Amino acid sequence: MPGLLGRKLGMTRIFQDDGSVIPVTLISCPPSTVTQIKTVVTDGYPAIVLGFDALKKPRKTKKYRALREFRVEKPEEYKNGDQVTVEKLKEIKEVFISAISKGKGFAGFIKRHHFSSGPGSHGSHHKREPGSIGARSKPGRIHKGKKMAGHMGFERVSLKHVPLIDVNPEKNLLAIKGQVPGPKGGLVEIRY
Repeated sequence: MPGLLGRKLGMTRIFQDDGSVIPVTLISCPPSTVTQIKTVVTDGYPAIVLGFDALKKPRKTKKYRALREFRVEKPEEYKNGDQVTVEKLKEIKEVFISAISKGKGFAGFIKRHHFSSGPGSHGSHHKREPGSIGARSKPGRIHKGKKMAGHMGFERVSLKHVPLIDVNPEKNLLAIKGQVPGPKGGLVEIRY
């Protein structure tokens, strides 16, 4: 099994026997359903598509709240309708996490790119301004990729080699060390 889908519940902590504390993020991973199997012959690469969070009133074109594709080596091991659960994660020590980060709206230079602010007194009109942003008549424009004010957050963020602390198959819960991107209730992809 190459991966799993879940929802972020929030953060808590786990106390060890020696008194140390580990901060963890809890992820609820109810069983996902295999909705499509892709093979080298039909699609050019082997993969499976997992459906997560079935809709109460499925439509003709949409039956799940989210669909995600996972590459596999042997697609013939899976069948349409198979349930993927957290059971196989018991032996896994590290996982890869991907999620959409929290959106923070339109942000300025200082908040978005950590620019330093100008002088705050003596009548300065340069408190939260960017300073010089381009050259003169040549090239006569601002280069692409310049760090400027704009939309912040709401981007796909991936974390590699995140320790998996605990797996609870009865409650379909995963405890992952540290923080996971995204808001509470956000969709999280777990790969290994």
